[in-house]
Amino acid sequence: MNQQFTKITLLGYMGSGKSTVAQILASKLDLEALDLDDYITAKEGLSIPEIFASKGEIYFRKIENKYLGELLNSERSFVLALGGGTPCYADNMEHILEKSESFYLKASIKTLFQRLVGEKDHRPMITSLSNDQLTEFIAKHLFERRNYYERAHTTIVIDDKSPEKIAKEIDHSR
Repeated sequence: MNQQFTKITLLGYMGSGKSTVAQILASKLDLEALDLDDYITAKEGLSIPEIFASKGEIYFRKIENKYLGELLNSERSFVLALGGGTPCYADNMEHILEKSESFYLKASIKTLFQRLVGEKDHRPMITSLSNDQLTEFIAKHLFERRNYYERAHTTIVIDDKSPEKIAKEIDHSR
């Protein structure tokens, strides 16, 4: 894609490295790195788990859509790491495709399991899952979300690649 895009969005499943790659890519391109969950947390004054616990998922998805639109319609240039579910709700994917250059960081179930199994304590959605349940959970979610993720402008397979290599690949595919 050409250089007219100053908004780059990274989407993919949790553990695919969106936030890390956003930081590296933004630095490489001299853009601001943003994480949608961090942006929501700053705007709401509550962490994502606190929002889910106190106000529920429906409220969260509404404000997620609101803040995504706020960023995509702004005059800012950035690399934005989305939440894993962001593309799957409301009209988020249409806005992402229309207002940014989008990249799906595609990882295998094996890669995602290896990355997430050690992070279960920090990920509310998977804290209580056994390792067998985690594999099944990832597989089910990937199946449900695939049609959204695969609509991104570009898919980058990330298995066995460092965040630096992924950022370089995104940069070269633009």
